[in-house]
Amino acid sequence: MLDFANCELRIETQRFGPFTFQVGINPGEVETALLRVIDAHERFVESPLSQVANRLEREVIASSVFGTNSIEGGTLTEEETAEVLEIEPARVKDIEQRRVVNIKAAYDLARQASEIPDWQLNLDFICRVHAAITRDLPHQYNQPGQFRDNPKGIVTQVGDAAHGGKYKPPQYGGDIHLLMAKLIEWHECLVEAGVPPLIRAPLIHLYFEWIHPFWDGNGRVGRVIEATLLRAGGFRYAPFALARYYLEEIDQYFTLFNVCRKAAEKHHSSPNLPFVAFHLEGMRAVINRLHQRVNRMVGVLLYEAQVKRLYDQKELNVRQYAILTQLIAMGPIRAEELRRAPWYEALYLKRNDKTRQRDMRKLREMGLIVVDAKNTIWPGFLRPPDGER
Repeated sequence: MLDFANCELRIETQRFGPFTFQVGINPGEVETALLRVIDAHERFVESPLSQVANRLEREVIASSVFGTNSIEGGTLTEEETAEVLEIEPARVKDIEQRRVVNIKAAYDLARQASEIPDWQLNLDFICRVHAAITRDLPHQYNQPGQFRDNPKGIVTQVGDAAHGGKYKPPQYGGDIHLLMAKLIEWHECLVEAGVPPLIRAPLIHLYFEWIHPFWDGNGRVGRVIEATLLRAGGFRYAPFALARYYLEEIDQYFTLFNVCRKAAEKHHSSPNLPFVAFHLEGMRAVINRLHQRVNRMVGVLLYEAQVKRLYDQKELNVRQYAILTQLIAMGPIRAEELRRAPWYEALYLKRNDKTRQRDMRKLREMGLIVVDAKNTIWPGFLRPPDGER
């Protein structure tokens, strides 16, 4: 069983009052969940990642940037986000596009930091991430890379009634600087105590959001910090992909910050358990999703190679090859929709219906396509659900 040292750190701030950093979980309560994540990750890294690494990386980044941006009110779709990521940053002028390229810049910082041997979290890194995320974004008070120091009469509050209520984080800059320095000190204590990254990362995320040190961008910064700690701990793709899980479970994600905070105020024995458990379930789900995606991508590559080989050996004619190439790009399609497609009509413009039927029959016999009970045509690397075969 895990044995976490008692890394509790109580701070007396000047104006905010006492603030306590604590692991706040019973090791036995998360051991099974932790092992499930580790097992999923071991199976994932044993999959043929090298064959699809570059493509998987691009997909994960686009999905993650979309997720973390949408959590904070970004309006671009996932497809639009992916398109923006292909634009040269110097050519971006629209605010929504700027939000996207800024998050990507922060991810680049995370990737670079996590690849440094024995890298440790520090304030300079956090401020650089914040500067990258909020660069050229309009805000009345925010200064990229600078902590808050609320002027008299300007109150920062986070949360809402729908997610457990509002919370007033530290307002005074001196308290914020002190607590951020102690957050780094506490993280070093966790490392020395052997608290694994899968536990440290969500705890730092949690306490960072409670300190809420910046005027703007705290959620995005917190998720990047969490991802960096996980990447530095050996998890390559899932840390960024986790942002999409948080978007899918956004109500629970927001609510748990208040659930844990209130549990700590009431001196519960494991106040941080709900958020850590939520994080671990997210990691397990994300890793399994990535594993499935890798298997599918590899399946596509093998299928493409098979189709090309059969065409080169003249076992497929040019029409059949064109059909399969389109199916690889499109995925499953109803037979009637296929017949109406302009490119398909062009293939058989000077051919009779018997030729079309013969071409499709041969593709089915070779196992290169599957037609289900609803007359949907599936490329051979996919299979229709059991009830539709």
